[in-house]
Amino acid sequence: MTAPEARRRDTAELLRHHGLISEDQLRIALQEQAQSRRPLEKVLVGLGFVTEATLRDVIGASLGRRSVALEHAVVSPEAVRLIPREVARRHRLLPLDYHADDGCMTVAMANPDDIVALDKLRAAVSPDLLIHALLAGESEIAEAIDRHYGHELSIDGILQEIEADRIAVAGAGEREQPVVRLVDALLTDAVKRGASDIHFEPEASFLRIRYRIDGMLRQIRALHRSHWPAMAVRLKVVSAMNIAETRAPQDGRFTLNVSGRDFDFRVAVQPTIHGENIVLRILDRNRSLVPLDGLGLDAEQLAQLRTMIARPEGILLVTGPTGSGKTTTLYSLLGHINDESLNIMTLEDPVEHPMPLLRQSAVADTAKLDFANGIRSMMRQDPDVILVGEIRDADTADMAFRAAMTGHRVFSTLHSNSALGAIPRLLDIGVRADVMAGNMVGVIAQRLARRLCPLCRAPHTATAAERRLLRLDDDEPGVLYRPVGCAACDRVGYRGRFAIMELVPFDEQLDDLVARRASASEMRAAAAARGWCSLSAAGRRRVLDGSTSLEELARIIDMGR
Repeated sequence: MTAPEARRRDTAELLRHHGLISEDQLRIALQEQAQSRRPLEKVLVGLGFVTEATLRDVIGASLGRRSVALEHAVVSPEAVRLIPREVARRHRLLPLDYHADDGCMTVAMANPDDIVALDKLRAAVSPDLLIHALLAGESEIAEAIDRHYGHELSIDGILQEIEADRIAVAGAGEREQPVVRLVDALLTDAVKRGASDIHFEPEASFLRIRYRIDGMLRQIRALHRSHWPAMAVRLKVVSAMNIAETRAPQDGRFTLNVSGRDFDFRVAVQPTIHGENIVLRILDRNRSLVPLDGLGLDAEQLAQLRTMIARPEGILLVTGPTGSGKTTTLYSLLGHINDESLNIMTLEDPVEHPMPLLRQSAVADTAKLDFANGIRSMMRQDPDVILVGEIRDADTADMAFRAAMTGHRVFSTLHSNSALGAIPRLLDIGVRADVMAGNMVGVIAQRLARRLCPLCRAPHTATAAERRLLRLDDDEPGVLYRPVGCAACDRVGYRGRFAIMELVPFDEQLDDLVARRASASEMRAAAAARGWCSLSAAGRRRVLDGSTSLEELARIIDMGR
């Protein structure tokens, strides 16, 4: 056994010793390693037994080295300029900082003992360079290299290659390669920018490319119309669509590996008067789930949420418009209760977050598996918890409540404007009031608000109109923040999003009001008596603490409620 193999086996044994993996999981990983001949660390991460962050920390501790989370690391542009990108990529390293005074460079490395890599660093900077090596995960390094060395220039280079006609035009096949690289570069660029959707929109004389970033569409590129036919064919080929069909809508999907991580793309084609419009939804299958205490709830709301999750039976709904993060919140709730003592089953369209231990299924027209039939089938699988992707019709609602009535915990999403608005929505679908009463654990309504960039947000004193909207008393301070824009936030003024939530836990009194179809005002009064905080009230709190702006809050929430 070589030294690296011995070290990897020691790492696996260390994981098992600390209870991070079981003996069975180690045996499975070793068997998979023997078949795939991949490093044991990659096998463990790929199987979902450990996260790369956990592995990084364990390896660092076993080697007596410090580890670094590159997601939160501050990288010096001067250090990056000193080390060529190809050296960084080939040797799986990222320069973090450089001090010319003492000739010391701090570097994140996947293998801090790589002598060849250390020699390359000294050759690039100075033979006397002092290197302080920190341990980081391979995919973390690959992603950070793309982020800090830039990736947009590759798109410009490919476009120049095509437009200058540097590729011989003797055969069409010879021109496919730059188009393939152009599409891949655009998809990679969207992933790096944190986009959730990519829009390819043909016009009469040009192709518009827009990304949806933090919930807002932003035009990124405008290409000549002649680029689009070959790009559309490429997208349809990788999505397993019929490239000869241009007059009917089509759906497809594919997976792309970006910086060592797999991203799923759901593709929808819609014919328009200027050609085929293609929209891609980006799904990060390895996206880390938000813990309960990271949802932005105050102490009272967090206690209410923990109580709702702990109830042994009944249905818990998360409501909100499309794109408000309902499914992500549901998975955060499941992640909180997920362990070997529970059989958790999900039925989605499609499966967005693969998770260990969960039994996950996707609805499929070809298999005649819809939500209603899927719930009926899952109830014969001895489940403790059932997640239904969405309640959208009477049959699905009926089966979901039937599961809740037979002693199961059911989690699902619903389209409604507020938490209390879920009741009339369910009545409209066809759920009887007496069925809802006693089987509702609670309802969570949420919106996603853009977070002000902490580096450039600017304070200002609230005007009289703003004070009225925020319902501030005369003696309350009115310091608000507005977006400005800087290089860190791409001149937008916002960076990232967070959830604004309202929670309505159900009890006997609310059940009685539901059973007799009480008015909305009665329901609100009863909920308010139990400490209910509306969406607008929760949003006002986040405006006053500087998380977002009043303009952003008014964009997503009716401030009059």
